[in-house]
Amino acid sequence: MAVVSWKEMLLLTGLVVGCYWNSLSCGFVFDDVSAILDNKDLRPTTPLRNLFLNDFWGTPMAEERSHKSYRPLTVLTFRLNYLFSELSAASYHLLNIVLHGVVCVLFLRVCRLFLDKTSSLVAALLFAVHPIHTEAVTGVVGRAELLSSLFLLAAFLAYTKSTGTDHSIVWAPIALTVVLVAAATLCKEQGITVVGICCVHEVFVAQGFTLPMLLDTLRQVLQGKDGFPYAVLQTLLKLIVLVISTLLLVIIRVQVIQSQLPVFTRFDNPAAVSPTPSRQLTFNYLLPVNAWLLLNPSELCCDWTMGTIPLVESLLDLRNLATLMFYTFLGLLAHHSLRYRHSSAKTVIMALSLIVLPFVPASNLFFPVGFVVAERVLYVPSMGFCVLIAHGFKIVSHKGQLKKISWLMIGVLLTTHAVKTFNRNWDWESEYTLFTSALKVNKNNAKLWNNVGHALENQNNYAMALRYFLQATHVQPDDIGAHMNVGRTYKNLNRSKEAEEAYLVAKSLMPQVIPGKKYATRVAPNHLNVYINLANLIRANNSRLEEADQLYRQAISMRPDFKQAYISRGELLLKMNKLSEARDAYLRALELDGTNADLWYNLAIVNIEMKDPSEALKNFNHALELNPRHKLALFNSALLMQESGEPKFWPEANRRFLIYVEEEPDDANGYFNLGMLAMDAAENAAAEHWMRKAIGLQAGFRSALFNLALLYSQSKREVDALPVLDELLHHHPEHIKGLILKGDILMNHKKDTNGAKVCFERILRMDPTNVQGKHNLCVVYFEERDLPRAERCLEETLALAPNEEYVRRHLSIVRSKMAAMSAAGQPISPGEGVRTSDEEAKPQGVKEGAEEVAEGEKEGRGADDVGKEAVGEKNERKSSAESLQGGGAEQSESLHSRQAVQQTRGKSTKEIKDIEEKRAAALKRLEEIERILSGD
Repeated sequence: MAVVSWKEMLLLTGLVVGCYWNSLSCGFVFDDVSAILDNKDLRPTTPLRNLFLNDFWGTPMAEERSHKSYRPLTVLTFRLNYLFSELSAASYHLLNIVLHGVVCVLFLRVCRLFLDKTSSLVAALLFAVHPIHTEAVTGVVGRAELLSSLFLLAAFLAYTKSTGTDHSIVWAPIALTVVLVAAATLCKEQGITVVGICCVHEVFVAQGFTLPMLLDTLRQVLQGKDGFPYAVLQTLLKLIVLVISTLLLVIIRVQVIQSQLPVFTRFDNPAAVSPTPSRQLTFNYLLPVNAWLLLNPSELCCDWTMGTIPLVESLLDLRNLATLMFYTFLGLLAHHSLRYRHSSAKTVIMALSLIVLPFVPASNLFFPVGFVVAERVLYVPSMGFCVLIAHGFKIVSHKGQLKKISWLMIGVLLTTHAVKTFNRNWDWESEYTLFTSALKVNKNNAKLWNNVGHALENQNNYAMALRYFLQATHVQPDDIGAHMNVGRTYKNLNRSKEAEEAYLVAKSLMPQVIPGKKYATRVAPNHLNVYINLANLIRANNSRLEEADQLYRQAISMRPDFKQAYISRGELLLKMNKLSEARDAYLRALELDGTNADLWYNLAIVNIEMKDPSEALKNFNHALELNPRHKLALFNSALLMQESGEPKFWPEANRRFLIYVEEEPDDANGYFNLGMLAMDAAENAAAEHWMRKAIGLQAGFRSALFNLALLYSQSKREVDALPVLDELLHHHPEHIKGLILKGDILMNHKKDTNGAKVCFERILRMDPTNVQGKHNLCVVYFEERDLPRAERCLEETLALAPNEEYVRRHLSIVRSKMAAMSAAGQPISPGEGVRTSDEEAKPQGVKEGAEEVAEGEKEGRGADDVGKEAVGEKNERKSSAESLQGGGAEQSESLHSRQAVQQTRGKSTKEIKDIEEKRAAALKRLEEIERILSGD
């Protein structure tokens, strides 16, 4: 067996890099979105065991909506990519290129088993550049093919060493083969077909049997003329071990999918639900279609579902001739390879085994699959195709007059294929380029029109997206998903009436319930989202909430395990203030998916509305156990702990806010609440830092500006507080607390009674009944020595607040002062130049109301004018931000527009205590001033 030289390795890898280096600039497109961007199994916070419990897309295998594609080793490589580069697409594409290069080298090594050195290199070079591989190599999800093929080839090479020099069985390579087969199967299901390839090699290549020889031996044994030869017995023993191992793998695989096939619709694979003979004729016609893609890969398409290939509905359809020709050619090759023992026959039989056996699981001939044609499943079959081409080249090139022509043709073929592959990679740069390139090949596939619409929708180009969605409904009028897309786009364009009409059309296309037949088995799970979409639309009208609830319940009745329906209904019930029912809906959803952090978060929000903060905190903590960096659970649980007034919670609240600002460094609310925590802990420097950070991120942040000014005032830095208050009042001129605080500083510290008067007069212009503003204006009149005006002002204030004892006392003091001055013959008008003592000129106790606000009250315990919403709507594959995977529901798994616990829910016990202490101090000062005034 000739080995592969390092020069050949360099040639192959160089060619692979030359053809695919431009794929490094491609992003995540098509199925990559679901497999990579939306797959939680890639995140380090997800337990590794989940990879072996979920399908390729991160959906639990036990769920009916699961695709049942079990490829944990492939997902593990995605997870390793994420570990090193998170969601940098270039690293994922780079690893695919490396894997393709390794497969090419292994394929060359396999070809050396039944081709000469030159022909095997030609086969490997053709395999390296074949354009049919762009979907497998440039599409990130194609890694399943690459890894499965790598282990498949390695398993085959290991098996070829299972026969010793003395023709005895060597068991170590067989054991290694079984392990590699299992690995190939855990990368993609077709990996198990290598067992059949090993069997073909053992019987027809290693042992040199032909079909007539096998039949003759079997006939002799059955007639009792002779027993099995020793070589045959050895072969049978090896094959039995392989077959038993294979059966065990199949049994395990069936157990993993719980004996359930995935649910596909007629849109995924129209022939699968067609009657006889249309189903059989179409599936058989697909074989020459795939063969033509290998022969002439000039028109490649990323999606061949729906109406791409019209059904073959009659025996008179001319396309049946292509099927007949294909089977004729395949039969001739099989006859040639099975009848003779020469090397050419062995090469052909191995090529056919590589073409046929790995393709069988995707052929639709034995069980339906979720596609009509998929270019990436031709990755391994193309190996057999390349062997046939190389073998034909070998035969032709040995004929003297055709040698130069054969070399010229191979050179042209390799060059054109390499150029086609390189150019084809650019189609995978983005979803828009990919799907528009597909429409050039096929305009009869509504899914392609939908997907171009999704790409435009992701760019917020809703008007253009609508045109593509509408075209999809014209191409396939009964496409439920297309009508749902039209409805969602109308909603995004604020055309609610048209949106509702589109959803109603989609709803009318849903299969009707048949008594005794399970509904979920007849419809794709994502199509049930039409009920969710329609309910989400109409519940914007408060008069139609019950109607929306009826739609949610209808979806649940059709599919009791429809988790999203429970989630959306829980949100609606919360809006309807049916808190117990909302809690029950979320608890039911958690029974279906207890590992969903968003659900625990939503349940916590319900607990808050039910005035159960301890249970809310417990559920927030559940969410954080599942996802330690769940941003909204971090924020709202920290806020809940902060508002509890319990200092023992503050360190943990601080830690969670710090993690939150790591996740959301541009969200001023996180820094603001860190500042509030620092103020609670009397850490003034830290509080100032965080407040400044919040204001820097959000100009005019009202609560941050006010509390920073308050912090300065409490720290005896009144001069620093004034410019902050000026900025606050520039953005929010109606901010009454800010005006009160500014007036207090101007009057007490700047001795600017005119400026203070302006502040308090602005308050009264906005709110003539504001007692604090009115009272403080009275204080200004007292400072100006205008006692009659101060008296009238206090009388008006007392009329506004007849139960405020301090106003009554202050009025009594002013009147006593006026009476004393009159008795002494002193003028009481402000213009007459009479001064009182310093204590009289600074009656601090009279400003009790102003001091209470300035000293004792912090504004905005939550965010400033912001109600934090639950997790935003997820942009699932091929849909808008309001859709679920496959074109569906207009909601995420978390609440929307729910202000949660962001808004202040009243002062903590500590705050109230502080206010009372400051009020008592103010009253004490008031009593001292009253004694002075009375004595005067």
